[in-house]
Amino acid sequence: MKKFINILSGMVLLGTLMILPTSCKKSFLDEEVINSHNTADFQTSLGLDGLVIGMYQSLKFHFNYTWAYTTTNYGVDEFTVGGDRTEQMFNSYDGNFNSLSGDIASVWDNMYGNINSANIVIKNVPVYYDGANKNVRLGEGYFMRAFDYFKLVKQFGGVPLKLEPSETIQEEFTRSTAKEIYAQVIQDFIQAYDLLPTTAAEPGRITKWAAAHFLAKAYLFRASEINNEWNGETKTADLQNAVKYADLVINSGGYTLATNFSDLWNFTTVDGANESNKEIILAAQFSNNTTTQGRYGNQIHLYYPSVYQTLPGMVRDLAGGREFQRLRSTDYALDVFDRVNDSRFWKSFKTRYVSNNPASAPKWTAANAPTPAQVGQAKFVGGEEAVLYIVNNAGDIRYTALDANAANPLPTDIGRRKPSMFVRYFSGQSQSYLAAHGNYGVSQFVALSKFMDGSRNLVASQFGQRDGILARLAETYLIAAEAYGRLGQYAQAIPYLNRVRDRAAYKDGENRESYLDGGISYKTNPVTNATALSSYSDKNTYFESNNLAVTTANTLASMHLNSDGDIFNSNKEFYDKIDAASQADKFTAFILNERSRELMGELQRWEDLARTKTLVARTAAFNAEAKPIDGKHYLRPIPQSFLDVIKSSGSALSPTQKQALQNPGW
Repeated sequence: MKKFINILSGMVLLGTLMILPTSCKKSFLDEEVINSHNTADFQTSLGLDGLVIGMYQSLKFHFNYTWAYTTTNYGVDEFTVGGDRTEQMFNSYDGNFNSLSGDIASVWDNMYGNINSANIVIKNVPVYYDGANKNVRLGEGYFMRAFDYFKLVKQFGGVPLKLEPSETIQEEFTRSTAKEIYAQVIQDFIQAYDLLPTTAAEPGRITKWAAAHFLAKAYLFRASEINNEWNGETKTADLQNAVKYADLVINSGGYTLATNFSDLWNFTTVDGANESNKEIILAAQFSNNTTTQGRYGNQIHLYYPSVYQTLPGMVRDLAGGREFQRLRSTDYALDVFDRVNDSRFWKSFKTRYVSNNPASAPKWTAANAPTPAQVGQAKFVGGEEAVLYIVNNAGDIRYTALDANAANPLPTDIGRRKPSMFVRYFSGQSQSYLAAHGNYGVSQFVALSKFMDGSRNLVASQFGQRDGILARLAETYLIAAEAYGRLGQYAQAIPYLNRVRDRAAYKDGENRESYLDGGISYKTNPVTNATALSSYSDKNTYFESNNLAVTTANTLASMHLNSDGDIFNSNKEFYDKIDAASQADKFTAFILNERSRELMGELQRWEDLARTKTLVARTAAFNAEAKPIDGKHYLRPIPQSFLDVIKSSGSALSPTQKQALQNPGW
């Protein structure tokens, strides 16, 4: 009996993962894992149900390990390398980044593995499936194939297009064009849209609105600059279709923007209310079920935090997370926000920690104690503020660097403050997006906190348990807005932008100092010691950073766009830094900035900058280490592991043949 087969680096190998449903689990993904099945199993409704569930497990891949961020958020304007430089070549684009890079092959292999599963579903469901869910299973197959080919074309351009399942060893492949891949992606998403239900039978299942969201996105990507050599005939229709399908999602009645931006990140417990927020269109389903956890779990929580455990009065804990410090926020990431009026900044970044290890708290000295009576006393006790990040602007004269040898330190010396102080700009320092300033560093920086996860079963555990968001309604609005802007219909884009921006404004009575992140789930974690101190702080540094008196007035007027003139006449959108002079270029720059403000760190940025061909200009302006080459780094290299094993007419490829299949410049 033949076995089901996956593509791995171009070679077809035996074995797969299958998950058969059981009746006693609370989630359709919490099932019995089966490691290998015969192809006959996929000629029954039960077997096909299990295979489709296995495809849902593949969505977790996008949050599993280093490939999640190296291929999406390194080498961009928002983030650069932090204190751990393990995968720095993806940020610098140096010679160590090449066709042998493992994360590149991981994306390739896993997408093709799931495509083969989808091909079996698409082929077998019409013939062998018996039941009311026949169209749903078929729609899920089309969606997954489109989703994975969409990922491949965004990363690699044209790739081998395989639409039949593999049941024998296959060694010969031809490479289709990006035009052909996009045509297939759009065709498959349309099929999925037509077949899938409007509401999911179980939480986490794909609906037609998820298909519509990604269909709108695929049309937008096909109409983007990276495809300008061949997309002229379809561009206008594609942009119109992007609006059409985005509007279908927006007007479906099934989804609404979260009332508060922070609701999206308020992860208080595994499978809690936060994960069923009506803004979420599709999410990879993670849980605390260890039998289906897989090798990795959701590891995105590891990569953004900066180091806190070595600071005075601190120790690593569940709420603060394991700080791998791979992704360090750039000055662009901080300045792209209006940090006075746009709440998204303060709901996306962590700026305070409280002491959870008072035994290591520093003591006042005669040189810096506020009063002689405090000399020799601890600066703070457990539960008091221990780490403070000030996100200020150049020209702020309130802070000066620590001078440990000063007999009479200045009142502005940060050594005279109780907590460890990290200040973005010291008095007298000039504004810069590329040069160092203040005392932020490679390991201490303002950290993105959207993905914090205090639900893990050990402080050292890498296995995150919160869902990974793949699509949410705010992006649907931004897709429609960008499509209208690209059509030159700027006024029509404004209402879509305002739906997102108005939500981001502070509301009347809102406490601007209030803060939360998913670290708060430590409080419902059964492994937590209820009496232990925690690093978690429910405050930010809004007022001290902005040097403002306390206010609870709304900021709607400052966030709301009154006309397209507010876009084109803005002096806050870095147009001069990236040479955006025309209205079209300014609008593209604005929408990329708005996508940063809304989607910062959500594993999309490299693909956005590559498709708009703004990668080189924006990294030159905002990421000192990144040196992408125009014409080369808009695509990833085809994995060497694929090129080395495929054949032509039964023989291994020659160097010339391999080069012909490789992307330009690699």
